[in-house]
Amino acid sequence: EKEKSESLLLNILPFKISEELKQNGHVESRLYHSSSIMFTDFKGFTKVAEIMDPKDLLAELERCFIKFDEITEKHNLEKLKTIGDSYMCAGGIPEKNNTHPIDSCVAGLQMQNYMEEKKRTKILNEEPYWEMRLGIHTGQIMAGVIGRKKFAYDIWGDTVNTASRMESSGEPGKVNISDKTYEFVKDFFDCEYRGKIAAKNKAPIEMYFVKR
Repeated sequence: EKEKSESLLLNILPFKISEELKQNGHVESRLYHSSSIMFTDFKGFTKVAEIMDPKDLLAELERCFIKFDEITEKHNLEKLKTIGDSYMCAGGIPEKNNTHPIDSCVAGLQMQNYMEEKKRTKILNEEPYWEMRLGIHTGQIMAGVIGRKKFAYDIWGDTVNTASRMESSGEPGKVNISDKTYEFVKDFFDCEYRGKIAAKNKAPIEMYFVKR
């Protein structure tokens, strides 16, 4: 029973955080000077939801998120949460590392490749399909666990808001990154400069598409 409960806890919290919670009864929030945050969102989800059986809709959404879980784990990213049809993960937490901007871009490309393969299959079968926007931004965050009920490992800060804007300012099928992330990854990826793009409640931000 103890093994079951600990396994369940590890499905909710990162190992380092779950150990701290077990030992101390709480988790200290920490400042991370550099973390890469990724958001995804499905374009046309609402329209497809209107014509799909709810069980089929959730099964399709689960298939996508399970694949995303595999990709994030493979590239040392931490899944934080799903919010409706949006997926959120981060690199460089809770264990700090220097590769998180690169890891995030590779993961983003693989997620978009997966969605593109699904799209081709759906078109051949004359079935409705989703396309996905994906955005990444790198910067300073706070991370921790707040509250005592239904707790979750979460992150806060302007970096999170900006990462969300990278997603909403992106285009379906593309990996959209900020100039901050670009500075870390420009020697490793072929990127397309988009110019300064207006972002909601923010000054225009220089953005790039990661092509390969």
